Amino acid sequence: MKDYTTLINSAPLVMVEFYATWCPHCQRMMPVIAQIRELVGDNAQIYQLDIDRNQETASELGVEATPTFIIYRAGEPVWRYAGEIDGNVLLQKLEGFMN
Repeated sequence: MKDYTTLINSAPLVMVEFYATWCPHCQRMMPVIAQIRELVGDNAQIYQLDIDRNQETASELGVEATPTFIIYRAGEPVWRYAGEIDGNVLLQKLEGFMN
């Protein structure tokens, strides 16, 4: 969990997506996340963690579905959503925490 704490404190605003390679919803979100990453630039850090490779962290955070998105501001969780989500909605959520 130490590495995860470092990760979520790596920038003032961080979004983490827990995904699975075998998850069709996650596969559909991949290009959406890539586009959001481009659009937000240096305003936020976006990380994608494979739930199968990060089972302990996912378990400690209570991640039960993929994809799960968690937005952190100053290292504290401020928003969480599980499931496929419209890219514009996700971008608006992230931008809402940028000030």
